Amino acid sequence: MQKAEITGIVLAGGEARRMGGGDKGLVELRGKPLIEHALTALSPQVNAVIINANRNRDRYCVYGHPVIADGRQGFQGPLAGMLSCMQAAETEFMVSVPCDSPLLPDDLVARLFRQLSDEEAEISVAHNGDRVQPVFTLMSASLAPSMQAFLDGGGRKIDKWFAQHRLALTDFSDKPDCFRNINKPADLARMEAELDA
Repeated sequence: MQKAEITGIVLAGGEARRMGGGDKGLVELRGKPLIEHALTALSPQVNAVIINANRNRDRYCVYGHPVIADGRQGFQGPLAGMLSCMQAAETEFMVSVPCDSPLLPDDLVARLFRQLSDEEAEISVAHNGDRVQPVFTLMSASLAPSMQAFLDGGGRKIDKWFAQHRLALTDFSDKPDCFRNINKPADLARMEAELDA
């Protein structure tokens, strides 16, 4: 795997309704915004990083990475953020992660890429041993037109778009906890307590 071929995308453009509608990427865990945890884990694994955010652009810009909003109105889901960033990326591949999963493994990108290559797939998505983790995804940037056509046709469900392409499932059953995310204040409190224990 050549890091120079891969752009990392941190998805921070959602509505965060279960967190009270605040900007989830800026919610703090152990004194640092969630976006910082994601950037710290992902940046060493890729050539460049793009942050997908629809609010608080100035606060995200302080991290020194391009900040790109969805190209579509109305919070249309992770595919809209992926597409906007993919169109701005200059690498052959892109890998996406959500901003609200602070336990990202340091071999996430390498394992996704290896499975993609082994299966000659177009998309490699993480599987935690129980279910697919669809926003932990590595894909060819050449899929941007397909993604745009899917969204233009009213599609929103990421798994339905996946079904149109050669998909490789990457086994992370040895690290199932690395995909835990923070959706609600209770999730944040629980993870704080565990990390401080």
